[in-house]
Amino acid sequence: MDLQPRLIETRVPDRPEGAVLVLHGGASRRANMMVSPTQLSVIRMIPIAKKIAHAGRGRLAVFRLLNSRRGWDSNHTPLKDAQWALEQIAERVGTVPVCIVGHSLGGRGALLSAAQPNVRSVAALAPYVFASDLPRGLSDQRILIVHGTADRIASPERSAALARRLGASASVAYVSVQGGKHAMLRHHRQFDGLAASFATATLLGETHHDAIARIETGETWVTV
Repeated sequence: MDLQPRLIETRVPDRPEGAVLVLHGGASRRANMMVSPTQLSVIRMIPIAKKIAHAGRGRLAVFRLLNSRRGWDSNHTPLKDAQWALEQIAERVGTVPVCIVGHSLGGRGALLSAAQPNVRSVAALAPYVFASDLPRGLSDQRILIVHGTADRIASPERSAALARRLGASASVAYVSVQGGKHAMLRHHRQFDGLAASFATATLLGETHHDAIARIETGETWVTV
């Protein structure tokens, strides 16, 4: 079966000043299993994409990527899908700065795609990461990692350690959400709001969240 990624428009104004690419997570169930638009890891990103589009007030193009396959393994990673999506976005809206927002394995994909052309910023929400997840070629990108303290699926300790390593070559901020779990449901306002505010702050210079305002003034390790 020839599985292909799909790019879904949340909002695309005529002349956007920036673009946001939203990446879902989701573990694999079997080899070459296609991504369903109705799987929970995909549905979870819909309100985040809508919140970003609302915060952008018609100035940002917002897209969601559906990966070609579920999961992340030695035979397939979502990184090629993300690269394809970035190329598609450039074709559709031109050369504009991009923020990538991803959850879980989508957060890992976002971080590892941080040095792709036109990417200005990355927001990784409860990212499932490893210490070796260091993208090559970082320059002036801005990176935000948001992780709940009660996450039992993706380790907040690993993401915090990675944030410290990334800080050697990029501008990195880490927000710890007290009691937040991996699905980000009970604390969705913190996760969704931080993603939207970070995207608008890095692409448009606007800030809509107190934690991002604190980061803008130089505080890089924040608890909410």
